[in-house]
Amino acid sequence: MAKQMDALISRRTMIETGLLVGAGAALAPWAMAAEQSNLPVIKRKIPSTGEEISVMGIGTNAFRSANYAQLRDVLKRMQELNGSVIDTAAMYGDSEAVIGNALTELGIRKQMFIATKFNAENATRSGPPPPMESVYGEASFERSLERLKTDRIDLMQAHFLSSVEPLMPLLQKLKKDGKIRYIGITTVSVQEHPQLIEYMRKYPIDFIQIDYSLENREAAETVFPVAHERKIAVMVAVPLGGRRGSLLSETAGRQLPSWAANIDVTSWSQFLLKYVVSHPTVTCAIPGSSQLEHLEENQMAGRGRIADATMLKRMEAFWDNKA
Repeated sequence: MAKQMDALISRRTMIETGLLVGAGAALAPWAMAAEQSNLPVIKRKIPSTGEEISVMGIGTNAFRSANYAQLRDVLKRMQELNGSVIDTAAMYGDSEAVIGNALTELGIRKQMFIATKFNAENATRSGPPPPMESVYGEASFERSLERLKTDRIDLMQAHFLSSVEPLMPLLQKLKKDGKIRYIGITTVSVQEHPQLIEYMRKYPIDFIQIDYSLENREAAETVFPVAHERKIAVMVAVPLGGRRGSLLSETAGRQLPSWAANIDVTSWSQFLLKYVVSHPTVTCAIPGSSQLEHLEENQMAGRGRIADATMLKRMEAFWDNKA
């Protein structure tokens, strides 16, 4: 996700190169940002409880202590913009510790919705092997509490589908004991969607974290209907990703369609993110953001008007017919 954000075409760049069109094109950068920040924040209900969360969160795979001051400012600005969902994992280096220290220093833990993940021993995912962890299961959970400087996790997720079976009894116990509020399971592989659906039907889970984007739409046909049926929230982990990497890299030199202004979109990153969060089954998206400019750009996609079914089809057709 960090690579996706490195490729982001900023609002300022697009203005300077004349790519912005529509009503926002005549506005100065500061005026356009102010106009967007006044738009209402889009929120969605967690189906299992009815609790509302902001539709645009943040992924923190790239959070590292070496950039602590910068990342603290990112989280501060996110809270100021009424964003709340922070996704991390025990496997993301010192990401949990950065988040815990920053939220404590800022005094904003209660306003944020923290999601993290842990693994079962020997759990694997498709693709390159992940870095080895020294602790797993309950020991990993306790370490996450310490790193995040909290006594309760909002959403605890089994990292990789191979962790689901061994960790589900512990997850259910942690929820019963009040140490976590919601249970989730994760995958970012289309090939694993059939197994994901099986677990969605088998276990009493509250969230899934899954791959979905304007180019990678398979989940909408297979997974989302089950999520709707089972009242499971959907968190989208790679909303800017495609089959060949970041979709943002494919927008270079292309003009944003003028009708994007009808859903309060002023940049390509917002176009891609607004498509994802406009699906009625998507509860939130967590694009990676380690720079303030990227955070603000992404959060603006979680404001204003969403795309209806007709607009979603128009966005798909426009993308599929790209030159």
